[in-house]
Amino acid sequence: MKQRHVPAPEFSRPLPVDRVPRKGTHEHIKAEPEECAALAKRFGLPQLHALSARFLAAPWRGGGLKVTGTVEADLEQVSVISLQPFRHRAKFEVERFFLPPKDAGATTEEDADPIVNGEVDLGVIAAETLGLELDPYPRMPGESFTPPDSAA
Repeated sequence: MKQRHVPAPEFSRPLPVDRVPRKGTHEHIKAEPEECAALAKRFGLPQLHALSARFLAAPWRGGGLKVTGTVEADLEQVSVISLQPFRHRAKFEVERFFLPPKDAGATTEEDADPIVNGEVDLGVIAAETLGLELDPYPRMPGESFTPPDSAA
């Protein structure tokens, strides 16, 4: 069977699950400028000035992990109305669940991701959250679409 190549993530901060204390751990991560540039390219953004996250990672379901917190981004997007780039800050809430691979497939929890090699990658969680939460039709604040006059 041929193995496929999985590219390295643009923003990676692995957290070993077995090192998370019983009461959980607070983690603050921040992307470096080259990581921001790679993520901007991935998501088709003119620029990602900053990406950071504050997470609480706590044991869940005997061997699993629950990750909650916020992801904050300082980014530029292009308005779908004026086609002008604009800068803004975004903040997204996160709640993710992880289980060991043997349990992740056997559970009815559809929202639980597998723990890979004993780690959960907090950088990947932050990047995935940004990608999923970005407005696909961004507009500058206060901007609205006015259809052209159809009287002809």
